[in-house]
Amino acid sequence: MTTVLLVAGDASGELHAAALVEELRRRRPDARFLGLGGGAMDKAGVELVVHQRELAIGGLVEVLRDAGRVAGAWRRLGRALEAARPELVVLVDSPDFCIPFARRARRAGARVLYYVSPQVWAWRGYRVRKIARRVDRMAVIFPFEAAAYAGTGLRVEFVGHPLVDRLAPPARDGGDRRAARRRLGLDEEARLVTLLPGSRRNELRGSLPLQLETARLVAAGDPRVRFALALAPSLARADLDALLAREPAAAGLPLSVVEGATYDAVRAADAALVKPGTATLEIALLGTPMVVAARAHPLTAAIARRVLRVPSLAMVNLIAGAPVVPEFVQEAARPPRIAAALRELLEGPAGPAQGRRLLALRARLGGGGAARRAGDIAEEMLRGAARA
Repeated sequence: MTTVLLVAGDASGELHAAALVEELRRRRPDARFLGLGGGAMDKAGVELVVHQRELAIGGLVEVLRDAGRVAGAWRRLGRALEAARPELVVLVDSPDFCIPFARRARRAGARVLYYVSPQVWAWRGYRVRKIARRVDRMAVIFPFEAAAYAGTGLRVEFVGHPLVDRLAPPARDGGDRRAARRRLGLDEEARLVTLLPGSRRNELRGSLPLQLETARLVAAGDPRVRFALALAPSLARADLDALLAREPAAAGLPLSVVEGATYDAVRAADAALVKPGTATLEIALLGTPMVVAARAHPLTAAIARRVLRVPSLAMVNLIAGAPVVPEFVQEAARPPRIAAALRELLEGPAGPAQGRRLLALRARLGGGGAARRAGDIAEEMLRGAARA
C-alpha cells in the first residue's frame, strides 16, 4: 500500500494539501495519507498526527512563546515518519518547520516534494541551496518563483495557483454578494466590511485590536455600516471571544463572527480589512476591494526591514507590480488612516475600480489545474520510488 505523509502548517496551505490528496486518491484509491494539517485534510481522509492549530503561530519573535508546542509536534510527526515509512513526503509552505523536516524525511528514505515554495525570492534567500539539497522536486504556484532556484540543480515546475480552481470570479450582477449574505444571515442592504485578522494565534492577538479600533471609527462615521469577522479554521472561537471581551472597541460594534465560511464572508462584503498574507490573494480572486494593514512585534519588524527584498508585503501588489490595494504597515498602521481608506472604498468610485484591477490578476496565476499538475509530479515520484 502506498503511504504519503503531508505537512501543512497553516490554513491556506492545508487547503492546497487537501486538494492534492483528493487528486492522488482518485489515482490510488488504496493509498494511506497521514500528517500535519487541519479540517480540510481530515475531511479528505488524512490521518492527522498533529493538528495545525498547534502550529498556528508566526513571526520571528512571537514563535518563541509557543516553542514547547512546536517541539511536541515535531516529535510526534517524527515518530509517525519512522513508523509509517512513507514513499513520499509532501511539504506545503511553512518553511521554518518544513525545511528542517525535509532533511529528516530524506534521512528516513522518503522522496520529498515541496508544494508551494517558501518565499525565498522575498527574504532569506540563503535557504535556496538548503532546500535544493533536501528536496527532490519543487512545485511552485507563482510563475516568477522558478527563477529563484536557477543553477541549484533542483527540478522546479510551475503548476499554477490552486486558488484559481477553488475561487470562481464574482457574478457581474452582484448576485454572489446577495446570496452570500443570505447564507450568512446578514443584512442584504447594509454596507458590510469583513475583518480578516489572520490564521495564527499571535496574528489574532496582534491584528484584532487594530482592526476593531478601525471598525469603530468607520462605524462612528457611518452607523449604517456593519462588520463581519471571519474566524480562520485554525483558530478556536473561545480564544476570539476572550479577546473580544477585553477590547473596548468591540463594545457596541455591529459585528457578526463567521465560522467555517470565510469565502462567503468575503463575497458578502463591500470591502475587506486584512493583514498581509495569502488572504489578500483569496480576496482578490473573489473581487472584493480591500485595505491591507498590520503591526508586528517591534523586534520582528526591525529584523524584517533588514532582510526583506520586496517593495510590498501585500501579495496582490507584488503580483501586479503596482500598488493596487492600500497598504498600512507598522508605524503607518494607524486606525484613522486605515478607516479613511476603507471609507473611500465604501463610498466612492475607488471600490469598483479596485475590484476591476483585482480581477485582472487571475490571468497571471495560471489557467487552473494546479492540484492535477502537482498530482502528476507526485505520481512520477511514487512510481520512481516503487522501481527503486
